[in-house]
Amino acid sequence: MDTKELYLEIPQGQIYVKRWIVNQKNSLKNAPIILFHESLGSVELWRDFPAQLALATQRDVIAYDRIGFGKSSVQVHSLELNFIEQEVQDTFSFLFDALGIKKIVAMGHSVGGGMAAVCAALYPFNCVALITESAQAMVEDVTLEGIRKAKVNFKNEKFFNRLAKYHADKTQWVLDAWTETWLNPAFAAWCLDRYLAQVCCPVLSIHGEQDEYATLAQPQRFVELVQGPAELCIIPECQHFPHQEKPEQVLQVIKQFLANIKN
Repeated sequence: MDTKELYLEIPQGQIYVKRWIVNQKNSLKNAPIILFHESLGSVELWRDFPAQLALATQRDVIAYDRIGFGKSSVQVHSLELNFIEQEVQDTFSFLFDALGIKKIVAMGHSVGGGMAAVCAALYPFNCVALITESAQAMVEDVTLEGIRKAKVNFKNEKFFNRLAKYHADKTQWVLDAWTETWLNPAFAAWCLDRYLAQVCCPVLSIHGEQDEYATLAQPQRFVELVQGPAELCIIPECQHFPHQEKPEQVLQVIKQFLANIKN
């Protein structure tokens, strides 16, 4: 397997992009999987999952660091409350055009799952499938409680420094972008309903049964509100990171799901 790294110039700065290429033939034949990372995530924090996903599905996998995260440019402003929709409308539109891709599979973890859903809604003729993992479609009390606990935990230098390995001098901004945005009272009414209602492609919603940041109402909302065929996969004895906690099961269910996608 080959990998390719590049930096893409967009109006907000540079974004770091990495592509896992199974082989050139499949790169031209099958729609690649675009990964959207979670609130504290980055390309590197996906670890070896993208490579495993590429091998399992025989599709290229592309991941990128959002502005302010990982190896991408520093973000000097606080996140807007519509940052999930804004990510697709702003950053992703440039990425899509720059890579010259016609068809994609959108996949996201946690808040990235919401971004992937917006992507499927706004690119209905390009997005052949949507995969969400531990994704939120609305704000729940359990989500806010989990964030409050994490905010306290990250005051511990050990946890902060562990995250700083991936975000360097952007680490405090990354933490604040997560905690202060979600805990903002004005964000409480946020939901993805109007975007989910526009999703027409096949959908797979993966969720850990013991997810500490969301109830099962979240994945159920994804499968109930979309217009296309939808599958729900609840993974027992699993929390917020199924692709790390139960990688073989996650890869298998994605492989089976995408086997029915022609593009």
